[in-house]
Amino acid sequence: MLGKKRKRIVGSILWSKKSHHKELSSSVVTKPSLYHALIVIFLEFFAWGLVTQPIISVLNDTFPHHTFLMNGLIQGVKGMLSFLAAPLIGALSDVWGRKPFLVLTVTFTCAPLPLMRLSPWWYFAMISISGVFAVTFSVVFAYVADITSEEDRSAAYGLVSATFAASLVTSPAIGAYLQNYYSENLVIWLASSIALLDILFIMVAVPESLPEKLRPASWGSQISWDKADPFGALKKIGQDHLILLLCVTVFLSYLPEAGEYSSFFVYLKLIVKFSADQIASFIALIGVLSVLAQTLILALLMKYFGHKQAILVGLVFEIMQLTCYGFGSKHWVMWVAGCLASISSITYPAISAFVSAHAQPDQQGVAQGVVTGIRGLCNGLGPALFGFIFYLFHVDINTSDLLDSQNSKSSAANASQREIPRNFKDIVPGPPFAFGAVLVILALLVAVFIPPNPHSSLNAKSFENDPLMDDEEDTL
Repeated sequence: MLGKKRKRIVGSILWSKKSHHKELSSSVVTKPSLYHALIVIFLEFFAWGLVTQPIISVLNDTFPHHTFLMNGLIQGVKGMLSFLAAPLIGALSDVWGRKPFLVLTVTFTCAPLPLMRLSPWWYFAMISISGVFAVTFSVVFAYVADITSEEDRSAAYGLVSATFAASLVTSPAIGAYLQNYYSENLVIWLASSIALLDILFIMVAVPESLPEKLRPASWGSQISWDKADPFGALKKIGQDHLILLLCVTVFLSYLPEAGEYSSFFVYLKLIVKFSADQIASFIALIGVLSVLAQTLILALLMKYFGHKQAILVGLVFEIMQLTCYGFGSKHWVMWVAGCLASISSITYPAISAFVSAHAQPDQQGVAQGVVTGIRGLCNGLGPALFGFIFYLFHVDINTSDLLDSQNSKSSAANASQREIPRNFKDIVPGPPFAFGAVLVILALLVAVFIPPNPHSSLNAKSFENDPLMDDEEDTL
C-alpha cells in the first residue's frame, strides 16, 4: 500500500511539474513583445511601399487635370474620418484589447490595394472610407505601451517609427523593378498578398497585450460618447495646458508633414522630373537615415537631454528640410533636404513617448488616440491645403504643357494672369513647402513652453485628472 501511495505521489508531482513546464513554455511563446508590433508595422507599410509607382500612375491617369488638388481632397476625406474615429478606436482598445483593433485597422488600411487594379474609382473611394479605421499607429503605440516600462518606451516608439521607415527602404525600389521587368499588375497583387499575410499574422501569432487587470470587470461596459467624441476631447484637452501644448505642436508640425507625404513623390516625378529609379533611391536613402535617426539619435537625445529637447531638435530639422523643398529646384537640393527630413522624423515618436509617460497605464489607448486624432485631423487638412496651394499657384502636371502650347494669339489678360505665378515659381518652386516651414516655426515657438518633465503639469490638473480620463473611469 505504501509503495502504491509513493508511486501516486511521485507521479502526481512529476505530472504537475510537466504541466507547469508546459504552461510556462506556452506562456513564453505567446507572451506579447515589441517584435509583434514591429512586424505588423513593417508588413503593412512594406505593402504600400511596393505600389509607390503604381499610385502615381493611377492618380495621373484617373485625374489628368488638377492632380494635386484631387489627391489632396481624397486624402483630406480620409484624414478627417481618421480624426473622427481615432478617439473611439483608442477608447475601445482600452476596454476590449489591442488585438481585435489591430486586425480591424490593418484590414481597412490595406483594403484599397487590390482595388487599384480592379477599379481606380473604387480604389480612391475606398481610400477615403478607410480613414474610419486607418489608425494603426494609435493601436500599435498603445500595444507597445502595455509591454514596456516608461524608461524603455521612448526607445521602443523610436523602433516602431524606424521600422516604418525601414519598410520603405527597399519596397519602392523592388516595386519599381518588378513593374519595369514584369508588370504593374504583379506589383499590385504582390502588395495585396503581403497585406493579407499581415492580417493573418495578427490573427494567428500576435498575442493580446492589454493585461486583464486593466480591463473592465464587465464586458458589457459601455463607452461614453463624451470620451469618444473627438470635438469633446479637443475641448477637454484645453484643461491640461501641457497636453494642449503637445497637441498644438503636433497639429502645427504634422499639418505640413501630412501634406508633404500626400504629394511629395508625385511632385518629385512630375515637377522636379525625378526618374522612377531616382525616386526609389531617394526613398531608400531617407528610410536608412530615418532608421538611424529614430534609433541612435533619438535614444541619445532622450538619454542625455530628455523629451523636450528631442522634440525641439526634430522641429528645427523639419524647418530646414521644408525650406529646402520650398525654395530649391535642383536635384541636389532635394537630396540634402531628404537627409534633413530623416532627422526630423524623430519628432513624432518623441511626442508620443512624452504623452505616454504622462498618461496612466490603463489610459494609453485614449492618450494615443487623442494624439492620433490630431494627426488624423492633419491628414485631412494637410493634403487638401497642399493641393489647394499647388492649384492656386498653377503648379500641376499640365502646367508646363500649357505654357509650351500657348500661342502668340493669347490675350494680354491671360498672359498677365500666368506671368505672376511664373515669376513667383522662379523664387519659390514649391509654395506649399515654404508655407509649411512657417507653420513648423510656429510649432517650435509653442514647443519651447513644454516642460522638460512629462510628469509635471502647467496647472492644477494633470492628464491623470483630465475630465477625459475621469469619464473613462466613471464609465468602467
